Amino acid sequence: MYPELEKTLAGLSLANSNHNVENSEHAVFLSGNGPLVDVLREALARDDVELAKERDEKLKKNEALSKAKAFIQNIHHFRDDGIENPGAPIERVVVFDEAQRAWNKEQTAKFMKEKKGKANFQMSEPEFLISVMDRHDSWATIICLIGGGQEINTGEAGLPEWYYALKERFSHWHVFVSNRLSDQEYTRGIQLFDEKALKNLEFVPELHLGVSVRSFRSENVSALVKAILDCDLNSAKEYFKSVSENYPIFMTRDLNLAKKWVAEQSRGSERYGLLASSGAIRLRAYGIHVKAEADPKVWFLNDKNDIRSSFYLEDVATEFMIQGLELDWTLVAWDADLRFSEGNWILKAFRGTSWQDINSPDRRLYLINAYRVLLTRGRQGMVIFVPPGNKDDPTCLPEFYDGTYNFFKEIGFKENFA
Repeated sequence: MYPELEKTLAGLSLANSNHNVENSEHAVFLSGNGPLVDVLREALARDDVELAKERDEKLKKNEALSKAKAFIQNIHHFRDDGIENPGAPIERVVVFDEAQRAWNKEQTAKFMKEKKGKANFQMSEPEFLISVMDRHDSWATIICLIGGGQEINTGEAGLPEWYYALKERFSHWHVFVSNRLSDQEYTRGIQLFDEKALKNLEFVPELHLGVSVRSFRSENVSALVKAILDCDLNSAKEYFKSVSENYPIFMTRDLNLAKKWVAEQSRGSERYGLLASSGAIRLRAYGIHVKAEADPKVWFLNDKNDIRSSFYLEDVATEFMIQGLELDWTLVAWDADLRFSEGNWILKAFRGTSWQDINSPDRRLYLINAYRVLLTRGRQGMVIFVPPGNKDDPTCLPEFYDGTYNFFKEIGFKENFA
């Protein structure tokens, strides 16, 4: 179990080293994260074209993309193939990235009915994927790469759905899990992986990567973010002290200053960009339009001369586009959808002309996890922009942001960029 990009790279490496149809261990890399799939395919295709040029060979871009698409697949396409073909797939090994984001039965059934015209589909994505691989007579392996607290959209089942599928239908499968999967961020408070329910269950501590290598300068960024989102001031203070020694974190109420700082940190090919929650509607008052969709391939891969790239700090990436990927330096713009007040986070959604409370437990979880994703994308450092607000605009009053600003200040965040 690897945090985000580390687990993705580990999965890609495994799938790539075993991607051979003639190999009895033929593998495929699956993800339900559309932007991630698009960026990975594009990056590999561009690299293959360049490598071919260096060898004085001709390789067309569409040919390179076809090759990349063969071993990096969207889970939804793999599912469609499994429905159309009742036989065992050619793949013996499936590496499923961000497995915690697989759809539950309700979301899968809704999609299959509305988009595929199949009214009686009654399986969750985990259950169906296991059922497809279970068609093999001898053996098959599913490797689930899991990030805790990363479910950010409707119908994303989290780890419990995998457990239920194994318990109810596939108890004959051998299951190897990290002993850390009992943590709240993975289980949603549900008792999972009962050795009595799963007779072939084995706990393997080595399946958990305890040290984050996303940031080679800090091992505690994820812990700091967790403390912040848990409203644990004392822990946040302690983690901030250790993190900030080697991982620059600043905050500011001046967006232009934040842009200037993040751009100045970049050296050579180091990449930076602007991030915000998909619910950060009132950041529009500061020129940040979260509803304007950027092209992930262009935003992540094109150079500083392209105004559509992340370097221009104009197009913004939300949690849906950035999850599973990373930048060297990030500018995280904070809005009033998540505001700190009297020791707790207040969760809001902007509807029509005003902010409204979020009462649904699932939607509350998704918003917290959205900020968890945003705050853990910077490999080398980040700056957080907390707007000053506007007393003449009832949708972005100063008091909507002041509590968050003061909370960060109490933790130890500095505004002095020197």
